[in-house]
This record gives sequence, C-alpha cells and structure tokens, in this order.
Amino acid sequence: MSAPTTRHPRTGVDDRAPAPCWSCHAAVRPGELFCAACRAVQPPGGLDHFARLGLKAEFALDAAELDRHYFALQRQLHPDRFATKSAKERAISQSQATSLNEAYETLKDPLPRAVYLLRRAGIDIDPGDGATIKDPALLMEAMAMREALAEAGDADAVAKVAAQAEAERGRALAAVAAAFAAEDRAAARAAVLRLKYLTRMADEIRARRAALRGRQGTAP
Repeated sequence: MSAPTTRHPRTGVDDRAPAPCWSCHAAVRPGELFCAACRAVQPPGGLDHFARLGLKAEFALDAAELDRHYFALQRQLHPDRFATKSAKERAISQSQATSLNEAYETLKDPLPRAVYLLRRAGIDIDPGDGATIKDPALLMEAMAMREALAEAGDADAVAKVAAQAEAERGRALAAVAAAFAAEDRAAARAAVLRLKYLTRMADEIRARRAALRGRQGTAP
C-alpha cells in the first residue's frame, strides 16, 4: 500500500510529490517558484489558479488578500530579475508570469471566478456571453428587462433599468456566494447563469446610453 499523501491545508496542493529541477535536478515541491538548491526559476506546472496564488479554493475571496498574494508573487517574477539569466530561464520566468496573470485575472472578477470553480468541480458553463438563455424563468426576466431598455427613450429611463439590473446583480452575487458556501452545485450553476445574463445586461445598458448620447449629439 502506498503512503498516504498530505495536502496543503489551504491550497490542496500535494506536498509529497516533488519534481526534479530542470537545471540541477534537485527535488522541488509543487508550487515552488525557485529551486532551493540552485535558485533557478521553475516552470509553472499544472497548478490551478487558487493554488498558484496560495489561496483556498472558494468563491468568497478577500480582494485585498488576493492582491497581496498576486503582487508579492509578481515582484518575484518581474522580467528585470531575469535580464542576465539564460534564454531558457527568461522563457520559464515569462511562462510563470503569464500563468500568474491568468490566475489573477480569473479570480479577481466574481463571474469568471464562479465559472472557474464550477469547471473545477466538473460542471461546464456555456462560454458565451449570456445572450442565449434556455431557462424559461430567466428567459422571461431577460425579455422583460430588455424590452424596458428598448423602450427607454432618455437617460432617466435608462437609469431606472440600470438601477433594477444592478440590484438584481447584487442579489445574484449573493445567491452565487450562498450556493458555493452550501456546496450546492446545482444552485450555484443556476445562480451563475443568472449572473452571466445580468453581466451581459450591464453591457447592453452601456450601449443604450451611448446610442442615446449619439442621437442627442446629432439632433438639430
């Protein structure tokens, strides 16, 4: 029987699966940026976004903590630190920086973070922008809000639709957080789909405001 693995209490990374350093072949633990023996920067590997940033995999992230972790890691991977290194090490450092930025961009925004958590749990979400809606109740809500937006003929009317959409988005975010906290994946998926639609709605409201401003600018 193989020895049981141990995992980091916050990230879930396997702490007992070291890999050889590409430069000196010393053992390097998963998630380590540099080899302890030769200090060569290591490839980014297959860490998920939460593990890469040293955070617990959950929806309710503290934005300030996320920023602290990101900028601390970013400082270690700044291109200036590798200007005199070999071409291979510069390329590896760039891969590390790219992976770090991708993780940060995904986790800092609630919607991509929620979609990522669902996919991490094996639940795929349509990568579209939310324009296509299959749920009947959500479809009716979307149609009503879009109809109100289409009929909004001035800035005040658009502002009313925007206020409603923003309030609904706040409720959707709360529903997403509650579903993830309860580990209710079905509820989380439904809430995330609604959040996607409301995010799309915010884009449509901005477009409607721009169209009205353009119409006013061309009026005699």
